Amino acid sequence: MTQISNRMKRIDRTKYLNELVSLRNNGMIKVVTGMRRCGKSYLLFEIFTSYLKENGVKENHIISVDLEDFKNKPLRQPENLYAYVENRMTDNDIYYILLDEIQMLSEFEDVLNGFLRMPNTDIYVTGSNAKFLSKDIATEFRGRGFEVKMYPLSFSEFMSAYQGSVQAGFNEYMLYGGLPQILTYQNEEQKIRFLKALFKETYIKDIKDRYNIKKDGDLEELINVIASGIGALTNPNKLANTFKSEKKSPITYDTIKDYIEYLCDSFIIEKATRYYIKGKRYINTPFKYYFTDLGLRNSRLNFRQSEKSHLMENLIYNELRIRGFNVDVGVVPVVTKDTEGNQQRSQLEVDFVCNLGSRRYYIQSALQMDTDDKIKQERASLLKVDDSFKKIIVLGKETPVLRDETGITTIGIYDFLIKDNCLEL
Repeated sequence: MTQISNRMKRIDRTKYLNELVSLRNNGMIKVVTGMRRCGKSYLLFEIFTSYLKENGVKENHIISVDLEDFKNKPLRQPENLYAYVENRMTDNDIYYILLDEIQMLSEFEDVLNGFLRMPNTDIYVTGSNAKFLSKDIATEFRGRGFEVKMYPLSFSEFMSAYQGSVQAGFNEYMLYGGLPQILTYQNEEQKIRFLKALFKETYIKDIKDRYNIKKDGDLEELINVIASGIGALTNPNKLANTFKSEKKSPITYDTIKDYIEYLCDSFIIEKATRYYIKGKRYINTPFKYYFTDLGLRNSRLNFRQSEKSHLMENLIYNELRIRGFNVDVGVVPVVTKDTEGNQQRSQLEVDFVCNLGSRRYYIQSALQMDTDDKIKQERASLLKVDDSFKKIIVLGKETPVLRDETGITTIGIYDFLIKDNCLEL
């Protein structure tokens, strides 16, 4: 379970607590998923448990088991865990069953279905592997499982505990990311050592063990290639060609495809699909891949590649995902004429097409717009979108909210990250 240092102010993770509270006693299994060390255990065992106690639930009606803890190893056997929980239930009042890292439990589907059949249980579990959990929840529990996807700290959550200015916090966040434990370290060396060790000894080891990968050299190299290319269009076939030509590696398309799926399933990266705005359809390939945590991304490259434009694009993507948006990469067609008057067709990219229910926003990430040519470049794709949804440029510095005659709104990165209503400004 992730511990928060006494030196650090408690981070409430209000968004996730509110979601758990809204799902309380709904007859479904609440599955909190997310990457390792993003704060799932702390959410369940500290924040949510405190909420239950403050709202009248007796301590002996909260049954918590951290399956990752070695002392609980016997409880990873389904019969043992079932008996342990059943023996703790001594009356007909509601019992809250909190199970951490459920994927470590053998036959977890059968065990959870058994708990569901008990009339006085409310079940919450965490897990760190999407393929093993969220994809199974839909089938195994036939509509009785509800996923709550958790991310590392948002920037506003990070700043609630960071001791320093917004600008200093932003630079720190861009470099070292938002894993809660990063805030407990006092110097750069400790943060770097933590992130590099965590990636190697936890995330990569988990993938190797889970998928029985004997040779991990290509996996690690693939991670580095993706880390170097955030914000760039690619696909498994292109990556395989890169390995063949530049790395002299015989790794196949299928292996790369599998490795990327493993990285996505472990919540290390996410895939953004291209969306043809005018034709209202998806384009199957290529894709963009973004790292769920920038600190982990930077650690893979020894903190040498810190291009702020690419990092900011990744940061904006993460913030939108944290807020619950489905995020795609937009494509709009452009027709121009050459010097001889012949038509030439091309495409422009809208960084993000964001959808949540009936809401949609088109968002462009721009580190700087300090020249007329740069302003024209960042506006070009948005001007080609001919519907009425809001079009926004997020600028990589503090700036007043500006709206021009074409309806394009420009907001500063700090407003975007800190103000919940920023997209409505």
